[in-house]
Amino acid sequence: MHIAIANDHAAIELKQELATWLTSLGHTVQDLGCAANETIDYPVAAANVAAVVTSNACELGVLLCGTGVGISIAANKIRGIRACCCSEPYSAMLSRQHNNSNVLCMGARVVGPELAKMITQAWLDAAFEGGRHATRVDMITAMEEI
Repeated sequence: MHIAIANDHAAIELKQELATWLTSLGHTVQDLGCAANETIDYPVAAANVAAVVTSNACELGVLLCGTGVGISIAANKIRGIRACCCSEPYSAMLSRQHNNSNVLCMGARVVGPELAKMITQAWLDAAFEGGRHATRVDMITAMEEI
């Protein structure tokens, strides 16, 4: 799978660890975040990942900041993005199954590397269930026109 990943300066180490881990699982990872000794505002990181996810250059995206909240709010402003901020695996799994989320957001000051891997794995392993959930996702997509 092609996965875009980006971060702000609060999540450099977590981004590096997740990118290495995802690559070790066989995924292709496109790093669009900042590296050590750099800074980037989280809305810029969110826009970078959203651009490649909505263009289908990457299938999914992972965004990281201090809490995961700001970067998820920014990502959700972009048409076609359904970003979820998760700090445990169950919500991550359900966000894919019920909401067809295409961007996972986490906070480096909230979750450690091993928990972040568990959350990401649950999210990647889940699949959209469609059915009644598709109707709701369609309603959310229609809200982008408001």
